[in-house]
Amino acid sequence: MATAAYEQLKLHITPEKFYVEACDDGADDVLTIDRVSTEVTLAVKKDVPPSAVTRPIFGILGTIHLVAGNYLIVITKKIKVGEFFSHVIWKATDFDVLSYKKTMLHLTDIQLQDNKTFLAMLNHVLNVDGFYFSTTYDLTHTLQRLSNTSPEFQEMSLLERADQRFVWNGHLLRELSAQPEVHRFALPVLHGFITMHSCSVNGKYFDWILISRRSCFRAGVRYYVRGIDSEGHAANFVETEQIVHYNGSKASFVQTRGSIPVFWSQRPNLKYKPLPQISKVANHMDGFQRHFDSQVIIYGKQVIINLINQKGSEKPLEQTFATMVSSLGSGMMRYIAFDFHKECKNMRWDRLSILLDQVAEMQDELSYFLVDSAGQVVANQEGVFRSNCMDCLDRTNVIQSLLARRSLQAQLQRLGVLHVGQKLEEQDEFEKIYKNAWADNANACAKQYAGTGALKTDFTRTGKRTHLGLIMDGWNSMIRYYKNNFSDGFRQDSIDLFLGNYSVDELESHSPLSVPRDWKFLALPIIMVVAFSMCIICLLMAGDTWTETLAYVLFWGVASIGTFFIILYNGKDFVDAPRLVQKEKID
Repeated sequence: MATAAYEQLKLHITPEKFYVEACDDGADDVLTIDRVSTEVTLAVKKDVPPSAVTRPIFGILGTIHLVAGNYLIVITKKIKVGEFFSHVIWKATDFDVLSYKKTMLHLTDIQLQDNKTFLAMLNHVLNVDGFYFSTTYDLTHTLQRLSNTSPEFQEMSLLERADQRFVWNGHLLRELSAQPEVHRFALPVLHGFITMHSCSVNGKYFDWILISRRSCFRAGVRYYVRGIDSEGHAANFVETEQIVHYNGSKASFVQTRGSIPVFWSQRPNLKYKPLPQISKVANHMDGFQRHFDSQVIIYGKQVIINLINQKGSEKPLEQTFATMVSSLGSGMMRYIAFDFHKECKNMRWDRLSILLDQVAEMQDELSYFLVDSAGQVVANQEGVFRSNCMDCLDRTNVIQSLLARRSLQAQLQRLGVLHVGQKLEEQDEFEKIYKNAWADNANACAKQYAGTGALKTDFTRTGKRTHLGLIMDGWNSMIRYYKNNFSDGFRQDSIDLFLGNYSVDELESHSPLSVPRDWKFLALPIIMVVAFSMCIICLLMAGDTWTETLAYVLFWGVASIGTFFIILYNGKDFVDAPRLVQKEKID
């Protein structure tokens, strides 16, 4: 049993110090942070001055250094997600960022503006839905990993034993991490998606849980973070675990998703789909091998399902991926290319069964994790499906939900919940819960990476592709286009600041934020909106004469066409690119 973090906390604020008081039964510890020296020490309750301003908090996210000095980030609101084997799981819904400094008089006007921008970046990340934590349970590890640990591991604090890939506040907790005596105040926070449901099939009740853990390595936004880095970390890597708990028995099925693990980029340039660029100088095999060496160590065998198009702009990526797998020649890897869009065109999504049939035997070989009510491991999962499309969002989530259902079917039959020959798809009440949860998972991962909800969720929710779903996909695609071109630079900078990929140095003579945006960058969105809007208005509203109407249409039509050619030939000069200098350049 891991050493639990403190659950009930009070924050006491004085001009000199922050005092975080543990209010759990029998606790007397107080974490003291000196607002001048930034020193962190452990005290007791009697050391808290009566004059302190007191407020309840629900956890310490960590500390960060900005232009004005250090800031303390605390969780101020939470909602209960559910209970996980008698452990309560929470979602953090609101935060407060508190300055160590009592005044900003020591800053110049430029420093004040930069500090304000950095605070806006922090708050942007904190306002993205999907931060989860537990004070008693290690959310960063799968059931199978937790079952195969030493007594020493189990006695560690949650912070010490956490999988650092999934601790999104790891950089913020670095000061607390260095002092084991204060670890009970340090709360590892997961970013992704968690849902829990109490379900019934054939009158038998079981808990069904879905957890997606987003990696904080090579994290970022859709077009600015693609492929892998020099350490083999893949962009938008997510570990998704489906869990069943019935009569004391626990079953788990794990899948992963991640960007195509070679060095490639797809920088926004105002075109609807920028062309992917595969690096001509990088050592692809080195990064590729690093990626899969770590994947095999953590998960075992890898069944790679590549869902991208096998023609057009995506074709070189598919060919490169296939070549890398073949060149590596590992018996622990199998590669399956399935052109999702070609196979399912004309709304023939029933053809996904072709892929499921193709991998059915492999899925049976990989199996799943199962531990009985006595705590004995009955089955282990021998490997994972690693799925990807271009974004590792929409197509990927559809396939993962189908593979997970097939595993769940086998688990529930083995546990005696489903009768022999019964199909999970026939259980209408559970199917509704299942499909909606996977669609919600898709939306959560998509909003965190692409800035909008997922595409193709009509199929995930209903099992059918609909015309309304196509319309909603068009709407989300339009929103993605705008965000990817005009706001993703800020989003990327925000993530890099939050995760420690960029560190603020107040002594730096030239701040990257002080570089003004080109006037063209600021004007283009306005020109685009006005030109296209006026063209449409002129078409809808006739003037006094036919000649006058034609003149208006021609004028605004030319403006619209001119804007189009600006986008086509000079688009990269207008996009909102990241400005912060990261520890490792985004490839």
